[in-house]
Amino acid sequence: MNGDTGNMITGQQWKQMMRSGARALERKKHDVDALNVFPVPDGDTGTNMNFTIQSAVRDADKTSGATVAEVAAAVSMGSLMGARGNSGVILSQLLRGIAKGLEGHKEAGGQQIAQALQMGVDTAYKAVMRPVEGTILTVAREVAKGAQSSAKQGSDPVKVLKDAYGRGQLTLEKTPDMLPTLKQAGVVDAGGQGFLIILSGWIAALEGQEIDEEDVLPASQVEPQTVRGITAVEDLEFPYCTEFLVKGRNLQVEKIREDLADRGDSLLVVGTEEVVKIHVHVKNPGKILDYAIQWGSLHEVAIHNMLAQNEAMAHAQKMEDIPEGSRSKAGQEQEPGAGEEKEHGIVAVAMGEGIAEVFKSLGVDEVIFGGQTMNPSTENLVEAVRKVAAKNVYILPNNGNIVMAARQVKDIVTDRNVFIIPTKSIPQGISALVNYNPYGDAEENARTMEEGLSLIKSGEVTYAVRNSQFGDLEIKEGDILGLIEGVIQVTGRERLQVAQETLGKMNWKEHDLLTVFYGEDVSEEQAQELRAWIEAEAPHIELELYPGNQPLYYYIFGVE
Repeated sequence: MNGDTGNMITGQQWKQMMRSGARALERKKHDVDALNVFPVPDGDTGTNMNFTIQSAVRDADKTSGATVAEVAAAVSMGSLMGARGNSGVILSQLLRGIAKGLEGHKEAGGQQIAQALQMGVDTAYKAVMRPVEGTILTVAREVAKGAQSSAKQGSDPVKVLKDAYGRGQLTLEKTPDMLPTLKQAGVVDAGGQGFLIILSGWIAALEGQEIDEEDVLPASQVEPQTVRGITAVEDLEFPYCTEFLVKGRNLQVEKIREDLADRGDSLLVVGTEEVVKIHVHVKNPGKILDYAIQWGSLHEVAIHNMLAQNEAMAHAQKMEDIPEGSRSKAGQEQEPGAGEEKEHGIVAVAMGEGIAEVFKSLGVDEVIFGGQTMNPSTENLVEAVRKVAAKNVYILPNNGNIVMAARQVKDIVTDRNVFIIPTKSIPQGISALVNYNPYGDAEENARTMEEGLSLIKSGEVTYAVRNSQFGDLEIKEGDILGLIEGVIQVTGRERLQVAQETLGKMNWKEHDLLTVFYGEDVSEEQAQELRAWIEAEAPHIELELYPGNQPLYYYIFGVE
């Protein structure tokens, strides 16, 4: 595209822009990860944004839509389902708002691009409960201002995006002045950097730079098998997985979802007034297609017989994934009534097999394996919720970087009540489960589970991945770190010493119960050494010590 102001972006060019943006971020995702302000092994902003944009590209490539509105709508859907971590969720909201801004447009000029970017910023800000200046939100806001200023001068799309990028880059460089933690770490905001990298890819595509398709990851790499609840193989009452797009005018998403609610299971209906994506498991795909064609034209129709293709494979895979001591439960036939819908169910995120087993023993129905550096996507959480046959489902994210992705589930799953309990650590998840009443009222349950979070204090022992200065603490790569409520409080060279000092700063002796999960890199002998010290120091305190088998964190503490 040259610099003439009359040039417009087509749907095909919007696809190319998305591929180019994904390609740019794929190449630099680890550089973005390295901008993490804390030297702990959880710098995954670039990785999460990359997973999100790759999911958006896959959905865009599936649509045959020729208009920029149709492609943007597909991008929005893909990013919503693939969103991981807070940075990925915010990116998905930016893309969702951009899609709203482009609704009804066959092509987009400079003015439409500027309006769409502003709509993206407005949508993203609304999605964040407490926006913080100096983050991706600030950078995106200034990008939109730059675009609007350029568009008012009659600039073409390339000039608009270049001016937007320039203003965004200047803002990114100022983020350390807005957030003291960034300045102390000597880095700019990681999310803002990731967004500008994507934007640079858009510009490159419009300027005719070659796009390497191989840099877009295949679905098998982007969406790992993270949902691993210990359940029996389904009998597949609805064996046909049916997925397609409906294109038309004045499509009513809520009405379509309501009409299809009792036609099968695993129903997903998302989209806009012009494009709706439908996914459902049914007995007769023809009836679903006959219904949908009343609304408009059908596209990208895919029907799979899950019973014929996957039954044996699914059973073998689940048995392989289940811990040895739990396989008898998975292999048994369901008890009478086990398939009936119950009143309450729980989905929880865990970061180790041992922690998962404790969650299962406390009543969790589906466990998603994830946590630091491996945040599950919104789609992973949706799939887990749909596996729970319950009217009310509670999600325990157990990590602050997963809460936003969990909240998006409520916008997608509408055939049951979904409650997000904003647990930010494993101990908080345990506390919520202890306060859960399987026979109680749903609203009261959610309230009680959340109220219990303030009664527990969480601590962790991990290691430093780079040299850093945090407050008054000078940290060297390889140091052992003690964190309390996610904030570094202790440094040292010995695990036991740091564990002891961390517990000391948690005032553990003033509490009644101490729960300890030890990680996969901690031997039984080392764990027992810590137990002996705890029992000698405070024999009156009840101690629960579990092999959590969690990666990255040597110990996880909960005191209450």
